[in-house]
This record gives sequence, structure tokens and C-alpha cells, in this order.
Amino acid sequence: MSPLLLRSMLMVFLAGIVGSFGAVFLKLGAMRLNKNVMSFVNSRLILGVFLYLGSTVIYLSALKGGELSVLYPMVSLGYIWTLLWAKLFFGESMTRYKIGGLGLIVVGVVLVGLGSAG
Repeated sequence: MSPLLLRSMLMVFLAGIVGSFGAVFLKLGAMRLNKNVMSFVNSRLILGVFLYLGSTVIYLSALKGGELSVLYPMVSLGYIWTLLWAKLFFGESMTRYKIGGLGLIVVGVVLVGLGSAG
């Protein structure tokens, strides 16, 4: 594995973490929404949008140094962080189906990565 590909993979991993925090802040902001259109102008919602934008910028930078077929599936690893934050910040349940789904995501990403090595 080339250093450039490794760097790109780490950047995609970081983008997934940043994006997962974006989801947290979008939820926090959405909890403040009401029938007033001005309720969309709240700091948590705006921060969530900027975190998603930031994760996109990181991801775009990563694409320069790696294979799309390897990097794009890695984006799904952000779901792991999102589930963890949902449990931590919102008390959402961690069911065996969710854990099983996350396990399948990890297996899929590993298989795609192994497929690029051969």
C-alpha cells in the first residue's frame, strides 16, 4: 500500500468522524425547529451543516490520492460513529440488529479493501 493511499484512507476515516458529528448537530438543531421558518437559523443546525461541508472537503482532498472503489465504501464507516454518538448523546438503543448491521458494514469495507489489493 502506497503512503499516498494510506493518507487518503486516513483522511476518509477522519471525514467520516467529522460527518458523524455533523449528524449529531443536525439532530440537535432539528430538535429546536418549530412552525416558524426562522427556527432554521439556529447555531446547532448551522454547525451540523458546516461539519458536513467540512467532511466533504476532507473527502474531496482524499480522493486525489486513492481509488474511488476503495475510498467511497469507507465513507460508510461513519455510520459506526453515528450509532455510537446516538447512544451517547441521545440515549438511543443499541440493538443486536444495529450491531449486526454495523458488523456487515465493516466486513463489506474490509472485503472491498482486500479486493483492491489483488
